[in-house]
Amino acid sequence: METGLYVHVPFCIKKCNYCDFISYPYHEVDVKAYLVGLEQEMKLYSQSPVFQSREISTVYIGGGTPTCLSAFNLGKIINDVFKYFHVYTGAEVTMEANPGTVNPHLLASVQAAGVNRLSLGVQSCRDDELRLLGRIHSFRQAKETFLMAREAGLHNIGVDLISGLPGQSALEWMETLKNIIALEPDHVSAYGLQLEAGTPLYEDVQSGSLAPCSEEEELEMFLQTGDFLGEYGFDHYEISNFATPGRQCRHNLIYWHNQEYLGIGPAAHSFINGYRYANEQQILAYKNVLDAECLPVANKEKIDTVTEMAETVFLGLRLLKGLSLDCFKKRFGCAIDEVYPVPLQKLTDMGLVEIAGGYLRLTRRGLPVANRVFIEFLP
Repeated sequence: METGLYVHVPFCIKKCNYCDFISYPYHEVDVKAYLVGLEQEMKLYSQSPVFQSREISTVYIGGGTPTCLSAFNLGKIINDVFKYFHVYTGAEVTMEANPGTVNPHLLASVQAAGVNRLSLGVQSCRDDELRLLGRIHSFRQAKETFLMAREAGLHNIGVDLISGLPGQSALEWMETLKNIIALEPDHVSAYGLQLEAGTPLYEDVQSGSLAPCSEEEELEMFLQTGDFLGEYGFDHYEISNFATPGRQCRHNLIYWHNQEYLGIGPAAHSFINGYRYANEQQILAYKNVLDAECLPVANKEKIDTVTEMAETVFLGLRLLKGLSLDCFKKRFGCAIDEVYPVPLQKLTDMGLVEIAGGYLRLTRRGLPVANRVFIEFLP
C-alpha cells in the first residue's frame, strides 16, 4: 500500500510574526536529542508489521525550518528515511527551505542524498512586507537562494507566497507575482494570510496598530492570482496551488485525496488504518518515550465513516478538478448524493458547486468562499 511520509523538523532561527505552528529555537542540545529520537522512531516503524508491507511514494521534510540544520544532519535524516522505509524508485522527495538558511554545499548535499523537490518560503517580494511578516531574509536573498538551488541540480522548485497582508494592496500583490514569475519556478503556493490568535501579527491587528486587509482586496488578489499565473502556463489545480505541467505536489495530493500518511518527529500527525494520531509535542517528552522503545504517540483517534466521508468531500473539493464521484462510491459503497442530498442541492442552487465529467467541484464563484461550502458537509 502506498503511503506518504512527513518528517517534521521543529526548529527555527526565528519564529515568524504570523506563525502558530509548533516550533522551537535552534539549540544544539535539542537538535541532538531530536536527531537521536527521530532515528529511533524510524527504526520502530520499520519493525512494525504495518510498515513492512508499505511503500513510501512521497517524502516531505517540513517544519519549522529544516534548513536551519546542517548539511550533515539533513543528509543523515534523508539517508535514514531510505534505510528504514521502502521508498519507491522515483518517489517525490520534498524539502522545505527558507532563504537565508542555505548555502551551495547544503543544497548540493541534500540533492545528492535524494531530495528532488524544493519548497522555498519566499512569502513576498517586497522587503517591507517581509519585515512585517518577521521573515529573516530579503527578496534579494530569496532570488539568490532560488538560483543557487537551480545550480545545485534541483529542477523542481516551488515557492510559497502569502497575500492579504495588513495594508497590502492588489497592486503590491501583483508586484510580487511578477517578480516570482521572472524566476521561472515550477510551482507556486499562494496562501491568504490567516491571522492566528496569539501571534504578534494577530495582536497588532486586534490592538488597532495594523489595519487588516479588506475582504474586497483579498478577493481581488485571489482572482488575479489565478488569472495571472494561468497566462504563464500554470495549472490552478488546488485552491491555493499552481503548477507547471507535471509539477503538481504529489505529497500534498495524498492529503487532498484523504489517503494515508505517516508523520514522524515531534508534533507530527498521521492517518493510518482509519486512525488519526499525533506525536508528543515537546522534544524531551518525545525523546523519553522513544528511549523506552515506544512510539511517541500522544493521542490516537478512530475516524468513523461519517467523519471520513465528510473529510473526503471537503478535501477533494479543494482540488479544481474536484472529487471523483466513482472514487467516493468505491470507497464508501454509496453515491455521494445518497449521503448529502440536501447540501448538494443547496450549494448547486447557490451556484457554488457543480457536477461535471464525473466530478463534484467548486465553481469559480465557489472557490473564494470554499470554507462556506465545506461547512455544509460537516457532521
